Formats: sequence, structure tokens, C-alpha cells
Amino acid sequence: MSRKIIIAGGGIGGLSAALALNLHDFEVHVLEQSDALAEVGAGIQLSPNAMHVLQMLGVSGDVLSHGFLPTNATMRHFQTAKEYLRMPLGDAIQKKFGAPYVHIHRADLHRVLHHAALSRGVHISVNARVKRYQNLAIQGVNQVQVYLDDGREMLADALIGADGIRSAVKKQMLPLASVEFTGQVAWRGTIDAQKVPRNLVKPEANLWVGPGAHLVSYYVRGGKEINVIAVQEQKQWTDTRWSVQGDVKTLRDAFVNWHSDVTQLLSKVEECFLWGLFASRPLDTWVDGHVALLGDACHPMLPFVAQGAAMAIEDSACLAQALSAHEKIDRGLSAYQSSRYARVTKVQRMAAKNASLYHMQGASSHAKLLALKAANTLSSDISALPMSYVYGYRV
Repeated sequence: MSRKIIIAGGGIGGLSAALALNLHDFEVHVLEQSDALAEVGAGIQLSPNAMHVLQMLGVSGDVLSHGFLPTNATMRHFQTAKEYLRMPLGDAIQKKFGAPYVHIHRADLHRVLHHAALSRGVHISVNARVKRYQNLAIQGVNQVQVYLDDGREMLADALIGADGIRSAVKKQMLPLASVEFTGQVAWRGTIDAQKVPRNLVKPEANLWVGPGAHLVSYYVRGGKEINVIAVQEQKQWTDTRWSVQGDVKTLRDAFVNWHSDVTQLLSKVEECFLWGLFASRPLDTWVDGHVALLGDACHPMLPFVAQGAAMAIEDSACLAQALSAHEKIDRGLSAYQSSRYARVTKVQRMAAKNASLYHMQGASSHAKLLALKAANTLSSDISALPMSYVYGYRV
């Protein structure tokens, strides 16, 4: 008899976990609190470490059909466009790490995962918010009782909390754990590429860095749309929601003194959303008996290494492998945490450190940018860059 796993949360992490567990012959039930399974946001970057997992899940072909393959990753000065970094992607990263670097719209990735899960027999329910859980033993068998907001109860062999940064599962497991506003907000939006002057946006992962802000642009949907993420520092976030409708004029005003390539691009933005960027300190544990956390529920990170989704996708494969390798669920979940904790904590810290670098905070950041430029001038070998630790990982 296959073991039953309930996943709280039907986002990218939850659906990736559902597919991975399904491949290992677990009976999987995904409970999504919203009334429809959909993904908000704009583009995301899938580096080789994430693409290796998506290959294992059998969805990489569909991902590539909806994505865009950038030729390079570049970092430029906000006014002069002077390059600090040029890292080859495209064929070079495929050859180095055995998988491509892909830009894709979040909604497209989510749709691919959703359709794959349904086609393989994963049970998915909407309007199903997990309220709390209880580890218990029934006739000597350890299981977990899951209680939903609407009064329903479900029994399973394990519960996986993939319900995001404000996870209800985490709240019960670690009631003192908190998330904190990082003093930064992100504007996100997409632009019809046909409305943008030809060659204004290069077919790269374009990063512009400046005082107190940075901006990223790249193509998605096979080059039909341009994704824009503009991050700036802000003292507080008072809205109870983590994402709100943004004001395009305010966005443009924030970058008015930047290079003309940036201001021209922002002049084409017709709609945007504003996100408060939140983070948390590394948690004491991700596991409570037959319950475990995954993705943003246990390791939310700033988007400054473009690894939030990738880490959740890695989690999914490691979780399935650990549970498949252990007869006892609690031992499998502990093995999952042990295999992931050090890596994601390191990537979290890398992202946090990049905030000061990208936003030119202090003389040390200027020195680091110049050192990065000098090192890149001498060699553009991917393996010599810090991100090789991230990209070269295989589950």
C-alpha cells in the first residue's frame, strides 16, 4: 500500500514536491487555500541546479517550450552602463553544468507543473486551507491528522508545509518564528516586447546596480515579453498584504536618473505590482514528527541570487528521495532536513550579502564591484565565480 502524503500549498514548491513524491509511488494530495490554482508574479530564473530536477520530473521539455535561453548574465553601472560582470550562459552553461539556464514566466512554470501533476494522478483540492495538525498514533502506527479551516479532517502518513513565507504549518511547529520586512520592495511587471525599441533589451539576464536600488530585465515566453524587476530600499511596509497594485509613475520616478536604457524600458511599463521583501532567520528545525516544511515556509530568501524557486524545486527532489529511502517517515523527514539545511542557509546568506553589493552601500561595496570587474576581465570562466557552487549542485 502506498503511503499518503498531504502537501499544504499548491505553488511551485508544492507542485514540484507532488510530482517528485508521485514518481516514488506515494499517494499525494495537494491542498491549496485559494479558490483557483494559479501563480501570480512575473518572471523567474531557472538555473541548471533547478533544471536538473525538472528533467528528473519529466517536465523540462515543456518548461523549455515556454521559456527563453539568455546568452549572458551582465551587471552594469546604473548611469554609465559600464560592465562589472559578464558571465556566459547559453551553450557555455549547458556545457559546464549539463543543463540550461532558463527564463520563464511564473504562471507558465506553474501551469506546466499543474498539468503534469493532474495527468499523473495527484489529487489537488482548492479552497482547502490547512489550519493545524496533530501527530498521533493509531493502532501503533504513527500518522498525522490534518485539520482544515472549513472543518474537514484528513489523515495521512506525512504533512508537508509548502504554504509560503506565512505558513500556517510553520506557525504551529515554531510559534515564535517570525518574518521581518527587509527594508526593500520589488516592483514587478511584464512588457510586450513588440512595444520596446529593437535591441533596447539585450537577450541576457540584465542587472543594473545603483545607490539604494537595482533593476533586472530579461525575456520570457520565447522572447514575446520582457520581465522587469526593480528593487529599491524603503523604510517600512505597512500593508497587511505582501503584494499590492503598484503605481507606474512612482516606479519611473524612482529610476528617473538612471541610464536611458532603463528609463526607456520603464516608460513602456503599463502595469506593475509592488512586493514587500520579507525574510527570516534560519529556523531551529523544519521537522515535527511526521510534518516537515519546504521552500519559502522554511527558508525564504531575498531574490538577489535568483534562487528562491530553485531551492524549493531542489527541496522537492531531496524530500522524495529521503522518504523513499526510509521506511519510517520521521527518519526520512529528518534525513531530508539534514541534506538541505546547510546548503539553503548558505544560499540565503549569499542573497542577503548581495543586497549591499547591488545597492552600492558603502566604500566596501564599491571596492567589491571593482574587484569583480577586474576578476571578470581576467577570466570569464563560470567555475571561478561564486555562483558555480549553486549551479553545479545535483540532487
